[in-house]
Amino acid sequence: MNAAATVDIPALINRSRVGRFQVGLLVLCGLCVIVDGFDVQSMGYVAPAILAEWRIAKATLGPVFGAGLTGMLVGSLTLSILADRIGRRPVLIGATLFFALCMLVTAQATSVRQLLVLRFITGLGLGAIMPNAMALAGEYSPLRRRVTLMMLVSVGFTVGAVLGGFVSAALIPAFGWRSVFYVGSLVPAILALWMLLALPESMQFLVLRGRDLEKVGAWIRRIDPSIGVETGAGYVVHEAAEKGAPVVHLFLEGRARMTVLLWIVNFMNLIDLYFLSNWLPTIARDAGLTTSSAVLAGTMLQVGGTVGTLVMGQLIDKAGFRRILVPCFLVAAVAIFVTGRPALATALLFVAISVAGFCIVGGQPAVNALAASYYPTTLRSTGIGWSLGVGRIGSILGPVLGGELIRRSWPNSSIFLAVAVPAVVSAAMVWAMDRQERPGAPAPAEERPAGAG
Repeated sequence: MNAAATVDIPALINRSRVGRFQVGLLVLCGLCVIVDGFDVQSMGYVAPAILAEWRIAKATLGPVFGAGLTGMLVGSLTLSILADRIGRRPVLIGATLFFALCMLVTAQATSVRQLLVLRFITGLGLGAIMPNAMALAGEYSPLRRRVTLMMLVSVGFTVGAVLGGFVSAALIPAFGWRSVFYVGSLVPAILALWMLLALPESMQFLVLRGRDLEKVGAWIRRIDPSIGVETGAGYVVHEAAEKGAPVVHLFLEGRARMTVLLWIVNFMNLIDLYFLSNWLPTIARDAGLTTSSAVLAGTMLQVGGTVGTLVMGQLIDKAGFRRILVPCFLVAAVAIFVTGRPALATALLFVAISVAGFCIVGGQPAVNALAASYYPTTLRSTGIGWSLGVGRIGSILGPVLGGELIRRSWPNSSIFLAVAVPAVVSAAMVWAMDRQERPGAPAPAEERPAGAG
């Protein structure tokens, strides 16, 4: 096979502009993440209405919130492995249809026990969205803009959470809390059908698996119509197909240290993210702010996170992960510490919270993008999924530990000092990644003839 008859897929993507075909894929992945964010936060939005209708204590819904996060943890760990076996496309579509059905059933719930079981089951599908959307977006993005585009996709989670608040505020007074779940079911069901028609599979994945190579040729022509893919042509990706259990390969060929560091960063950052998201308005209210100001304080965290996600991707594409994330997490630690200072002026408090959101909420998509950039195609979904899955343990522990510190009557200054520590640890872990050789890059190229598979 001569060079003229060979298409280097990574080189093709890297030299091509981001055209309509890739934009369409990025939009679909982004919409997946938006409905993910909507559905993850939906329980929080309907909780007050459920408490009033069922006349139950606030603490009763605590296990329901935890069940959803636990389901997402299990989904991240298991379905990411499945995606590296059968592809990102079927897992994304299947997971979206699955949680659409779960949301429909949740609208019929009549007890806390039913809600708890349904939120866990729904979480299984939700846990598969982010790892696979990030992996697929990265595999169709040129290297020069890869982190920016992946983070633009991932900001959809925050956008979905914010939209969910507005939609819930409009629906609940008019139609009741169940209407939120009906909408949360209808939209992903429509999206799944759209993806079934328009979402491509990762070309690198198909070449490594030797499957559907005629589709690879069609997608190549859509990316660059000037390329004529002839019968007998070959496709090259600069990786080798992995055999065996994907999780095991996260620790082979020099990947063990980086894998552990990524897990620690995710764990520490999600402790902070979910502590701040869950407890900040309550602590602000107890510290003397009005209810509206306390809610605004929580909103500023998400606003800061949205801005951070949009800005940080471009900075990382220019300067690299380490140069941006190390100071980012150190600044986060300072901002969290300042947030807990007594008698802090409200304006300064909101600035500190916004900076913390910029670094912590905005930093999480950057950590996901780091995992997506580090692992090879055959391990990418598994790598992101397990990194996020381990991190989700932190998302469960963060609110629980915060509640325990509050129960022990720790002053706010001490609580926020303790919460600043994980951000310092995150900075140290990213620093430790410096000069960590990226495995997999020099791997032998995998080549498949166009008619194979």
